[in-house]
Amino acid sequence: MEQESAHIVSSYEQELEQMRSMMARMGGLVERQTSQAVAAIADMDENAAGVASDLDPQVDTLERDVEAMVIRILALRSPVAGDLREVVSALKITGDLERIGDCAASIARRSLRVELVNARVSLSGLRGMGRLVQDNLRRAIDALGQRNADLAREVWQSDTAVDELYNAMFRELVTYMMEDPRNISACTHLLFIAKNLERIGDHATNIAERVYYTATGEILPVVRPRGSFSGQGS
Repeated sequence: MEQESAHIVSSYEQELEQMRSMMARMGGLVERQTSQAVAAIADMDENAAGVASDLDPQVDTLERDVEAMVIRILALRSPVAGDLREVVSALKITGDLERIGDCAASIARRSLRVELVNARVSLSGLRGMGRLVQDNLRRAIDALGQRNADLAREVWQSDTAVDELYNAMFRELVTYMMEDPRNISACTHLLFIAKNLERIGDHATNIAERVYYTATGEILPVVRPRGSFSGQGS
């Protein structure tokens, strides 16, 4: 009886580790997708755009695999306490990771638009926003792998800086469009790209919130830090 019980516990731990491993792979893929998407727009790199798009099906497959594993664990293992929080949070976290992949793929596709090749606008603000979003995503994924509540809270608090950069980008691009109608097409695509970067930042913050909850059993405030902005809802 004791041997059978030990075997069940061992199998349960193996399933949890398998779930964590799949989530780690998924996190690594979306981090690479985001990096390639930012390179695609910042450097007009067609190869990077292709990589970002090509990775998307792998991310989608891993999300489905994690979902199947979560259902199996819930149905057969009846996890409690911290394990239950981790397993349930896995569904939400992988959902956010999948959406980050979608946003990165969208950025990559837009980076190939011919209107952006000869755009008469500065991309410095977009590059800065891309670096910050990548850093927040990397730290959120690190927090997930380490189950680090302190790092998760740091990411949660960093969302304000992403919002402020998005707001500045929005105003800058609108100014370019007002100054020269020839900029309208390119700036419209850049606005969508900036919004997708802002959404990646939001999803990274969502992941940080779930990691914090998994690690501590406590929920961060419902109203997260946000940048101020007049004229556009985020």
